This record gives sequence, C-alpha cells and structure tokens, in this order.
Amino acid sequence: MVAGLVLAALNMRPALAGISPLLDEIMTDVGLTPAGGGAITTVMVVCLGLFGPVAPLLARRIGLDRTLLVALLILAAGVVIRSLDGAPVLYTGAAIAGTAIAIMNVIMPGVVKQHFPEKAGLLTAIYVSALVGGAAAASALAIPMEHLTGYGWRGVSALVAVPAVAAAVLWLPQAFGRQSAPANGPRPFRALMRSPVTWKLTAFMGIQSLTFYVMLAWLPTIFQEAGLPADHAGFLLAISNLAQVAATLAVPVHAERSRTQVPHVTGAALLTVAGYLGVLLAPTTVPWLWMIVLGLGQGASLALALLIITLRAPDPSSVTALSAVAQSVGYVLAALGPLVIGLLRQATGGWTVPLLAGLAACAVQLVVGVLAGRPLIS
Repeated sequence: MVAGLVLAALNMRPALAGISPLLDEIMTDVGLTPAGGGAITTVMVVCLGLFGPVAPLLARRIGLDRTLLVALLILAAGVVIRSLDGAPVLYTGAAIAGTAIAIMNVIMPGVVKQHFPEKAGLLTAIYVSALVGGAAAASALAIPMEHLTGYGWRGVSALVAVPAVAAAVLWLPQAFGRQSAPANGPRPFRALMRSPVTWKLTAFMGIQSLTFYVMLAWLPTIFQEAGLPADHAGFLLAISNLAQVAATLAVPVHAERSRTQVPHVTGAALLTVAGYLGVLLAPTTVPWLWMIVLGLGQGASLALALLIITLRAPDPSSVTALSAVAQSVGYVLAALGPLVIGLLRQATGGWTVPLLAGLAACAVQLVVGVLAGRPLIS
C-alpha cells in the first residue's frame, strides 16, 4: 500500500514540472508569446481548481482507492494528448492532465486519513516527499532525456505517461481490494463554506501554491535569460525540488506533534521570501544556494498546507471534502500566478517587476499561513 501510494505521488507533478525546462522550445515550436507559454501551466493549475470538487463525488461513488486509479489513467491520457501537434491540442491535453492531478491532489489527504489515521504526519511527509521528488526528477531529466532520445519536447513530455501507467498497475490490488469501499459520504459542502477554518486553509493553500507555480513555470526561463544554459537552468530547478524533499520529510512529522503550526508556516514563508530575493538580486551568483533556500521554504509550505487539512478534519470523508474546497478555490487563485508573471514580463521586458510581484504574494502567504496554522478552538 505504501509503495503504491509513493509511486502515485511521484506522478503528481512531472506533468507540470517537466514543461518548464522545455518552455522556450515549446513557445518557439508552437508560436506562443511569453503569456501563451505561461498559460500552459495556468491551464493546468486552473483545472486543479475547477475539477477538484469532482474528487469527493467520485470517492463517494467508487471509493478513494478506485478514484486514485482512475486519476492515474486520465493523467496518462492527458500527457499523451498534450504532446500532439497544435496549440489547441496542447492546451486540451494540459487541461486533461490538470484534471487528473486535481483529483489526486484532493483525495490523497483522505487516503492518508483512511489508511493511516494515527500516522498522518509521517505518511503526509512520505507522499509529499514523493510528490516533490517527482517534480525534481522531471525538471532535471527533461533536457537530458531530450538529448538522449532525440525525441524533442513532444516525445519527452509524452514519456510522463509511462510512470503514470506503472503506478496504476501497482495500485490495482489496492483499488479492487476491500479497503476501497467508501466508509461514508463527504461532509456537506454548505457546512464547510460556513466555517472560518475552511477559508483560512483555502487562502493558505492558494497563496503558497501561487508562489510555487510562479517559480515552477518561469525559473528556467529566468535563469536562461540571465545567461545560463538550458540544461543548467533545468538542474537548478531540480535542486530546488530536491530541497523540497528534505523539507517535506522533516516538517510534517515535527509539525503534527506541535499544538500550533504557526512557527512552521512562518519559517517556511520567510525561506520562500529569501529564495525570491536571491533570484531577483543575484540570479547567477550562487544560484544553487537560492534554489536550496527556495526549495526548503516551498516544500515546507506545501507539506504544511496538506498536513493542516488532514489535522483539521475528523474523518476521511471530511478530509476529502475540506481538501476539495481548499484546493479547488486555492488553485484557481494560484492559476493567476504564472499568467500574471508572464504578462508582467511581456509588458516590462525584464524580471524585476514580476519578481517583486511574487515577493508581495509571499508576504500575503505569511499572513494567511499564520491564520491557518493556529490551533483549532471551535
């Protein structure tokens, strides 16, 4: 079960992270502007928000485990379609892949709550580490795989379907075992909408996702325009993702034991700010250091958002419903990030204004993170 969970989580970000090192090539090949290139990530992140509510409905009908299996198969189909010719197909495939990731995003906290209720911190650490590890691998290997295979960006991006199918095969016994039956229905969304806790978590999930996806979409391009080669830029993004693995392994386990998660979200936000500042002020001076700092902050932020969702709800169905609300609204907000940054880059011709906008978002992340991290008192 744990192996299947890990492999499934490994597939939750390569479809997103594997695009950014190839973005310049994609824009040239398909004829996209910087805003159009950023819109590839934006389309996927919008789908993370719009189609998150599908997950509780599927889980109620077929169970959490079978819902995960369905999402993996949809993901494989989406990345293959995305690699076909033409901008409409590119965006359609991105939307399909984003829908699959949306479902996986929402149900994974519920899967943890269902199968490992007494070890939520540990299992959150494990699966979120696998999630960011998959992003790191995709970032680091996209350009080398393109050189090794000679497939071009289309073939390399389609290869993401292979581990998704492998994860689906490994998850088959779990999906059709007795554990897959849903225990009860999801918590009513109307009650969730009236809870202040829901909106605090939603704001935190959305803003930390926005600051993450801005860098995921544009970091390689920023480094390339600063004078670094494409493969070096891809490896720097991979370093950031690897640093996220370290944060996601350590932070949830410690944060679960604490009465309040405020110190954790504060530290994570400040590290993210430091990473943004390094990229803004000295992108080619010790860029590996900025990526480590940024990765630690972003990895901790994501893990804390998912852990707090798991901690604040009493049962798997409630976790899934709360996750759906927080991630759906949050990711719609986050989707604005890459697009706005692309528009600012296009309008100003440089990265100073876009990165300053990103820093402003980091400040908002700090505020809403403190609100979300406070212990539940009612």
